Amino acid sequence: MVSLTALWLPIVLSAVGVFVASSIVHMVLKYHNSDYRKLPDEDKAADAIRGAAPGYYSMPHCLDMKEMGSPEMMKKYKDGPIAFVTVAPNGPPNMGKLLGTWFVFCLVISVFVAYLTGRHLGAGADYMTVFRMASTVAFLGYGASEPVAAIWKAQPWGMTMKHVLDGLIYALVTAAIFAQLWPAAA
Repeated sequence: MVSLTALWLPIVLSAVGVFVASSIVHMVLKYHNSDYRKLPDEDKAADAIRGAAPGYYSMPHCLDMKEMGSPEMMKKYKDGPIAFVTVAPNGPPNMGKLLGTWFVFCLVISVFVAYLTGRHLGAGADYMTVFRMASTVAFLGYGASEPVAAIWKAQPWGMTMKHVLDGLIYALVTAAIFAQLWPAAA
């Protein structure tokens, strides 16, 4: 077993590594640029939802399965559109806050990687053993839950698979750093 305190350096460096990798994905590779499309008559759509408090909305909206099965709701589903809309606070995105929150999330994932890998592997474990364990845990944190959005929220599967690919990249970066910096046997 390896303690969390003995793994502080791979925790921090893997979070930094994932942060850098995600910056490359979004600012250099830019394969996520095609993930979002413009609504037809965007101004009219904005007028329709203007005033909605920040939050997550569904359309058509129903409170329970009984209402969902009603003839009126079935007609709404048949006629469409069916939409899930996230309304954010007005104003330009606060990139400092968003990037800071992303980095904290990366740290949290790295702490879980350190905890689980450290609990199951001892000091001196070989590179590939650490790599396999750390990459598996990191992938569960970064990529394995992405299909939930496609299954339940109608996110396109192509977009979902790009997020899963991101999760795989981040897992590999995390695992390489943990494996490289794993403590030697005493």
